[in-house]
Amino acid sequence: MKLQTKIPLKRETQNLIDYQSKILLLGSCFSENIGDKLSYFKFQSTQNPFGILFHPKAIENLIKNTSNKKVYSSDDLVYQNEVWHSFDTHSSLSSASENELLNKLNFAISLTSEKIKEASHIVITLGTSWVYRFIETDTIVANCHKIPQKKFLKELLSVAEISESLAQSISLIKSMNSDVSVMFTVSPIRHLKDGFIENTQSKSHLITAIHTLVNKQNVSYFPSYEIMMDELRDYRFYAEDMIHPNKTAINYIWGKFMDTWFSEETKSTMKEIDEIQKGVLHRPFHEDSEPHQQFLLKLEQKKSSLQERLPFINF
Repeated sequence: MKLQTKIPLKRETQNLIDYQSKILLLGSCFSENIGDKLSYFKFQSTQNPFGILFHPKAIENLIKNTSNKKVYSSDDLVYQNEVWHSFDTHSSLSSASENELLNKLNFAISLTSEKIKEASHIVITLGTSWVYRFIETDTIVANCHKIPQKKFLKELLSVAEISESLAQSISLIKSMNSDVSVMFTVSPIRHLKDGFIENTQSKSHLITAIHTLVNKQNVSYFPSYEIMMDELRDYRFYAEDMIHPNKTAINYIWGKFMDTWFSEETKSTMKEIDEIQKGVLHRPFHEDSEPHQQFLLKLEQKKSSLQERLPFINF
């Protein structure tokens, strides 16, 4: 008896992710989930220098500004509720200090440029097709920063607009790093504040647009959205808000990602790192006991052995 339908996944055979790979993750909240996993397992990865970006236009704008080596100035900022913001970034970068925010933005440009140029893999996660246009400047923003909604127009990007935006992003990335592998995925997080029907329409636009590029350009697609919607179609796989995937779901999708993109040798190294990480987090009842001291000694030996092979890893 089959109690679950499975999304067929084709194992990648070229340019697999290993511990020599350098990975840049950009986009929606789910890129943070995958990025946190990569960080835990000590891969050479960087996630969202400009914070979480939900839609294709925000990601395109980031890559365009990086390619053009944009230098942010006071004219690029907006002041709201005693805090300085940039319409190009997530609120996590916002600051009460104008100079601090400018320093963050210009550092993020420099960091993103460096990471794109050295990346072996770039993973772009798209969250929504809905965007907000700031009426005063007639520009689409990455984040509204709780500025009154009457100052924005809400729009749904068409499939053609998304395809064009993604193609532009790929072109700019390839102009900086012609050898990089670009992978797209659609966030399984539902944007229900837009409405149930509107969320479905939004996700369908993203998926259709991505596949117009997958069929034409050398980019790949990982079906995280489809896995969540089909294989994990039960509310026990959601957090309390019934919108975000819970830990079980994230681990399940991460496992599928590993099976698709990681070699067996890489998985073996990950097991070593997992053992060390759990050892580091272990809190004994008796720190000075002989058994615990032996445990710490073996843990240091495991660290040293691993770091001889992979010197960039720190615990």
